[in-house]
Amino acid sequence: MGIEGADLIRAAALMGAGIAMGLGAIGPGVGEGYAAGKACEAIGRNPQQAGLLTRTMLVGQAVSESTGIYSLVVALLLIFVV
Repeated sequence: MGIEGADLIRAAALMGAGIAMGLGAIGPGVGEGYAAGKACEAIGRNPQQAGLLTRTMLVGQAVSESTGIYSLVVALLLIFVV
């Protein structure tokens, strides 16, 4: 009595979803933290440009977050479609 067929595929899909979301969340987290830190340093050096720096930082973080959203979509597809 072992795991066969559909149960094995379902288990592999759930494991893949967990790995996809786990690894897919690391990059955006590190990237957004780095961007925010550098923006704070830049604002500290040149406070007059705070608005421009903040806007640029937020656009960069939105682009960085897109990879996390892609991994979420892949994980949801693995959970609910496979």
